[in-house]
Amino acid sequence: MKKDNKLKVTYRVNGQIRVPEVRIVGDNIESQVLSIGRARQMAEEMGVDLVEISPNAEPPVCRLIEFSKFIYLQKKHAKEVKAKQVKIEVKEIRFGPQTDDHDYDFKLKHAKGFLSDGDKVKAYVFFKGRSILFKEQGEVLLLRFAQDLEEYGKVESMPTLEGKRMTMFIAPKKVIAKPMKTAEELENEKIVEAPVKKQPQQKARKEYTGPKVEGEDFDD
Repeated sequence: MKKDNKLKVTYRVNGQIRVPEVRIVGDNIESQVLSIGRARQMAEEMGVDLVEISPNAEPPVCRLIEFSKFIYLQKKHAKEVKAKQVKIEVKEIRFGPQTDDHDYDFKLKHAKGFLSDGDKVKAYVFFKGRSILFKEQGEVLLLRFAQDLEEYGKVESMPTLEGKRMTMFIAPKKVIAKPMKTAEELENEKIVEAPVKKQPQQKARKEYTGPKVEGEDFDD
């Protein structure tokens, strides 16, 4: 309900629109500039509302549509945009300072899969007890890991030691989809500049909480 109220106060409707003239758009309506009085009269004759969707345009753009239906379509569009947004997760890859080649290759394969899916990789070496003496060895391991993944991702941060962990982040090279255009942007693309003449319109073209990939157990 709060979301609905927030959307309602975002748009001016009918008598709230106080400008000399507006450009009207809508389903089966030819875009044209009218006086505000004529635009309100047309909305009343059609049994719909006059909704200001682009107040900064010159003149402001208004849509002839039932306001309740307009709010519903805005909410539906917002949900579709959210559903199609690419969500990047952070996958953890854990090593010991003396990880053997078999375990290394196993984790490298998983990291390639994560990066190919568009996720980030948080690779870290955990030093247990006196194994902290091998911190240089851990750094070499992480840099080798980054080099073996250079076709799949790029290093976002170099190995950093914090407590018993030396961590490095690798971001995917996969191109992330651009956000979808808003309903207003799509609507404005349909506007035909005056003088009005019908033209064929073109369609508007964590930190990761899943299972870790682990080999040997280095916990205290």
